[in-house]
Amino acid sequence: MKRRRQIYEGKAKVLFEGPEPGTVIQYFKDDATAFNNKKKGVITGKGVLNNRISEYLMTRLGEVGVPTHFIRRLNMREQLVREVEIVPIEVVVRNVAAGSLSKRFGIPEGTPLPRAVIEYYYKNDELDDPMCSEEHITAFGWATVGEIDEIVSLTIRVNDFLCGLFLGIGIRLVDFKLEFGRLYHDNGDIQLVLADEISPDNCRLWDIATNEKMDKDRFRRDMGKVEEAYQEVARRLGILPESGPADARSTDTIQ
Repeated sequence: MKRRRQIYEGKAKVLFEGPEPGTVIQYFKDDATAFNNKKKGVITGKGVLNNRISEYLMTRLGEVGVPTHFIRRLNMREQLVREVEIVPIEVVVRNVAAGSLSKRFGIPEGTPLPRAVIEYYYKNDELDDPMCSEEHITAFGWATVGEIDEIVSLTIRVNDFLCGLFLGIGIRLVDFKLEFGRLYHDNGDIQLVLADEISPDNCRLWDIATNEKMDKDRFRRDMGKVEEAYQEVARRLGILPESGPADARSTDTIQ
């Protein structure tokens, strides 16, 4: 079988040339990083679970009219996505005070916010992804005013939908990160779509009854039972791998 060309390797995923023009294969790794790559490790089976969780959430969002880059899952660790030009901004939505928000403003972790807060961070590992404003984004040409308006509109829709979805399975969506990309159509139109992934890697997910953390904070803070937390999120969503958690040790690779 012909080996496909690798396009890019990030901290959690590898991108390969897709089978058709305008497509990319996204491979989910077990590698884990925190604090802007200062802490590194491996979470066994994370790639398999994140592939399934992101597939499920992207599909559900597509069903309610949120455009995404997702096409279909190919196997345990890979999914086919549309090729997009990533907007170099991480959009963070905060519903409950936690993490850096609590540290910056001295708000006790777990404090509900009066409304969802949207923050922007410039995607640059060398600069530790600095926080930025809409003025920075437009001044430096990272996105236009119109694109920011569209990003905010889509982000609010995603937050509303995911908060309800997770509430239904006993999970509080504390905060999460989104990325967007420009999808170039053959007719010359440019469409903003949700890209990257949505998983316990980039969401803070707490059990509603106990406030137990069910996300990568367990890795960041050396809390243990990281794999079990990811599996529990998948179990509640009803999407554990077909043969159970043992499948999470799959080492499928793209050829």
